[in-house]
Amino acid sequence: MKEFLKKIPKSDLHVHLDGSVRVGTLAELAKKQKLKLPSYTVDGLNKLLFKDQYESLVDYLQCFGSTIPIMQTPENLERISYEFAQDNINEGVCYVEVRFAPQFHVGKNMDFEKTLQSVCKGMERAQKEYNNNAKVKSGELPPFYFGIIVCAMRAFGRGFSQYFDTFLDAHVYSEPKMIHALASYELAKACVHTRDKLGIPIVGFDLAGAEAGNPAEDHKPAYQFAHKHFLHATVHAGEAYGPESIFQAITDLYADRVGHGYYLFADDKVTDPEIKNPKAYVRQLAQYIADRRITIEVCLTSNLQTNPSIGDISKHQFAKMLEAKLSTTLCTDNRTVSKTSVTKEITLAMKNFNLKGDALKDLLVYGFKRSFFPGTYAEKRKYVRGVIDRYELVEKEYNKRAAAKKKG
Repeated sequence: MKEFLKKIPKSDLHVHLDGSVRVGTLAELAKKQKLKLPSYTVDGLNKLLFKDQYESLVDYLQCFGSTIPIMQTPENLERISYEFAQDNINEGVCYVEVRFAPQFHVGKNMDFEKTLQSVCKGMERAQKEYNNNAKVKSGELPPFYFGIIVCAMRAFGRGFSQYFDTFLDAHVYSEPKMIHALASYELAKACVHTRDKLGIPIVGFDLAGAEAGNPAEDHKPAYQFAHKHFLHATVHAGEAYGPESIFQAITDLYADRVGHGYYLFADDKVTDPEIKNPKAYVRQLAQYIADRRITIEVCLTSNLQTNPSIGDISKHQFAKMLEAKLSTTLCTDNRTVSKTSVTKEITLAMKNFNLKGDALKDLLVYGFKRSFFPGTYAEKRKYVRGVIDRYELVEKEYNKRAAAKKKG
């Protein structure tokens, strides 16, 4: 099974760059820049910073206070992106949409263009190295492709980044909600400008951060601009708040996909007094998502870590998503912070949700079909067909060997 999972083509549509920095690289660059860490060894960081279990989402997010500061020079950002792409390629992930919040990195060393260009350079370098492989050139293995998703923040305060501090200084008389919305709008414009000027594969716009008290609808102007300029939309929703957050993501922000969506079926978390029948509301919402094939980016390990109340993985809402025939795809969220990989997430799903055969294949193919692929639709169809062919070939070989082993 290990060999089978290694060989099949995989994707990751929800993975944060700043949560996926190599631990050794973090220690090296932090020491070089004299940045404070709880440890400067891989073992020490894996014990004190990147834990197996976290107390809460707040505890989980503490990790980013250590990774983001080392990502604020073009050289470091390019290196981290290159290593990130390598780590994916090495486990057989041939398509990835890396996401990050440029406004955390923009400052005296980098503007928007340089920030996005640095990530693209690192990813492209790894892509070119791998795609020059003889097996890729011959068509035996699918080539590696990537897209970049930019994350706006639902809210921010002082100390988040040099950029956000400057932004707050420039809008001292405005309400916080208006400032947060304006920052998102500015980001959407910067991304479209950079994509069109430099040809960087910026494929989607995302909204991250605390859901409670920071409704998605506040950021409608940014998403409207992104929508009108052909940027796909995904939104972190239903990770730490109820179904209404998901409703806003798909109605106000035009979301093609939803990040996490864990509380989609939680009718007990519906808070709007105007919703008289929460059960019917949730049922209609789930049906709407299913009908339109709005894809849920499922992050099993991350959800268990940020929401310990889930308890055992068998209680994860992924089971209900499968039962409702929703379009879902398995993602890592943060490779380093969650100590996971795409292979580990697939293994978890197979062991705990009886995923096998056509159900497993369909789930993994969704990751490619529902991607924001940076090429044309014709190119995407050709690529997905190649991925399916490769999957079926590996599956056939695996079944043949399994049958032979059983006979022997």
